[in-house]
Amino acid sequence: MKKNETDHYTLDSISDAHRALGLPKPLHPLISLIDNDKNKVESSKLPGSHVLNFYKISYRTHLGGKLKYGQGYYDFDEGGLLFASPNQVIGRGDETQELSGYTLLIHPDFFLGYPIAKKIRQYGFFSYTANEALHLSDKEKTSIVSIFSIMEEELNSRIDDFSQDVMIAQIELLLTYAQRFYKRQFITRKAVSNDVLQRMEEILDDYFNDQISLRQGIPTVQYLSERLNFSPGYLSDMLRSLTGQNAQQHIHQKLIEKAKEKLSTTSLSVSEVAYELGFEHPQSFSKLFRNKTNLSPVAFRKSFN
Repeated sequence: MKKNETDHYTLDSISDAHRALGLPKPLHPLISLIDNDKNKVESSKLPGSHVLNFYKISYRTHLGGKLKYGQGYYDFDEGGLLFASPNQVIGRGDETQELSGYTLLIHPDFFLGYPIAKKIRQYGFFSYTANEALHLSDKEKTSIVSIFSIMEEELNSRIDDFSQDVMIAQIELLLTYAQRFYKRQFITRKAVSNDVLQRMEEILDDYFNDQISLRQGIPTVQYLSERLNFSPGYLSDMLRSLTGQNAQQHIHQKLIEKAKEKLSTTSLSVSEVAYELGFEHPQSFSKLFRNKTNLSPVAFRKSFN
C-alpha cells in the first residue's frame, strides 16, 4: 500500500487489501472473496481514502452509518450491490462500521485470455456512484448469494486447472444478473425516474432560455448529470431504459427542438441560430440537423414557410 500524489492510498494488489483489513493472505493472488460476517471486517481498517488497482464487487446485507464513494455518502441500511473499477477513489464515512455480506476482489490480470477482459469495460455500473447502488429484492438476493456461495466453495475447497474457468463463469453470471436487476430498478422506480425526466427538460430549457449556451456552448452529459446528481453512466442507462435514448440523444433532441423553433419563428440566419444554440461552427449544427431531420436548416425553413 502506498500514498500517491493526490493523498489517496493506493492498494496495488489483493494482498495489500488483505493486509489493510488484517486478513490472512489470499488463497489466490488475483482473486479473493471475503465473507465479511465470518471475518468480522470493519471499514475503519481501510485508509480513509484509497484507490484500488483491481475490481471490487460488494454485496451488503445491511450497513449502519454511511460509506463514502468519491464525493458522496450513501446510507446502506437497505443493502445491495456496489461495483468499483480500477483507479476509482473509494473512502469511508467517519463512523466505524462492521461490514456484512461479501466483498469480491478481482485483479484485471485474472481475466487475461478470456473474452470478459474486454467485455467487463462495457458494464456501465462499474462507473456508477455509491448512491446509485443496486437495491435487491429478497428473491434477487437469493440469486446473488448463491453465486457467491459457489465462488466461496470453489476458492476454499479446490484450486485446480478448472478453477479459473468456474470463477470466470460465475463472475459473468453475476454481472448478467446485475444488468437485469438494474433494468428492473429503473422500471420499478418510475416515480423517481419520471421526476428526473421532468427536471432534465427544465434544466435544458433553462440552459437555452437563459442563454447559457452562448457562454458555455452545447450542453454536455456531464453538465446534466451534475445538476441531476447522477453519474453520467447511470443517467444515460436510466434514460435508455425509460425512453430508448441515452443522455446525449436527449440533448440532441432538445437542440433540434430549439433549432426548429428559432428557424420557424425568427429571421435569424442559420449561422446565428447555430451560435445561439452553442455551436462553435455552423457546419456542425447543419450536419446534426440534417442527420436528425433529413433536411438542411434552410430546407426546413422553406418547407415550414
